[in-house]
Formats: sequence, structure tokens, C-alpha cells
Amino acid sequence: MRISNTKTTIAILFITFLFSTFNLLNAQENELKEFQFLISKEDNLIKLKSLEGSAWLDLSFSKNNYNPQAIDEYGMTYLQKENLKQDKRLADYLITIIKTEDGFELKGVKGTTWTDLKFSLPEGKTQAINQFGMVK
Repeated sequence: MRISNTKTTIAILFITFLFSTFNLLNAQENELKEFQFLISKEDNLIKLKSLEGSAWLDLSFSKNNYNPQAIDEYGMTYLQKENLKQDKRLADYLITIIKTEDGFELKGVKGTTWTDLKFSLPEGKTQAINQFGMVK
């Protein structure tokens, strides 16, 4: 049984497409630099403690429920602000944090494999977050 040249060409193009897509996804994941921080809440404060990958060590801020705060490797920022500083020792990430009734909602804008994290967090407890999501 003979396969026509057209079918062979289509099969080769499809396989090439699959390999290039797989390589692109692997390259994007490999470009992620490690960062990790702890998040907690006390009274009306949101507290963050960087464990790695950030220029800041501790951040704390007061936010009303459902108002997002953008955070990058240099600290509190704005979503629309273009980060002109680039330090190869730091992770290049941008996230938003929203305090909800019983916990937090985080959105990964840049430098994360996750896009949304929603979790409850009792007062005084901490949750570790990194480029891959929630960790112990």
C-alpha cells in the first residue's frame, strides 16, 4: 500500500509542529527562575516574607477585600508599569494578590506556571508560594 506524497508531507508537517510546540513549552518552563515567599494575614494586614528570588525581604500592606495589589521581584508595583530593571540573580515575575473573605486569590501575570490560585488561610497561618504554585 502506497501513501501519497501529499499525505506524507502533511504527516511530516504535523510531527514537526508537535515537536516545535513541545520544545517551545519546555523552553518557557526552563526560563522560569525560582522564587518563593510566605503569605499570611494578621488583622487587616497582608504579610509577605521572601525566601528566594526577590530583592525584597518582607512586605506588609493593608488592603480592602477584592482590591488587587501587584507584586514583582522588587516589591509592590502596578500592573501597567514596565519593569526597566533586570537583575539576572532575581526571578522575573509579576503577580497580583487579592484578599478575600477567608483567604487569598493570586493571579500569575508573568514568571509563573499558574494563572490563578485561590485558597483559604486562617489568621496567623502561612502559605508558601513559588513559580509552580502552592508548596509546603
